[in-house]
Amino acid sequence: QVQLVESGGGLVQPGGSLRLSCVVSGNIFKIDTMRWYRQAPGKERELVAAISSGGSTDYVDFVKGRFAISTDNAKNTVYLQMNSLKPEDTAVYYCNSALMTHTHPWLVMNYWGKGTLVTISS
Repeated sequence: QVQLVESGGGLVQPGGSLRLSCVVSGNIFKIDTMRWYRQAPGKERELVAAISSGGSTDYVDFVKGRFAISTDNAKNTVYLQMNSLKPEDTAVYYCNSALMTHTHPWLVMNYWGKGTLVTISS
């Protein structure tokens, strides 16, 4: 079994910052890519940022320059530092991991956390 647990969400005023964390645990052989997605009320889930096992990062345009994704490989943890937050950043943020398990080390599978709510409001 693999578990992803997000934390760090909350209520922040516009212009503020938050740091989300996601810990991946369980039957992990190798993590390939970690991603953060978000889903705002009434909207589809969308990709926010991604980081590969080699450390390459990618961001969608609406967060470039404001958000930063990083990992602590020793702790199997991915972070999302969010600065200059806007009301439109309000959403549930989900952690996603593409990884291989010890049971199936040749197969890359996607796993999801349950999400953490981020609310940007004055």
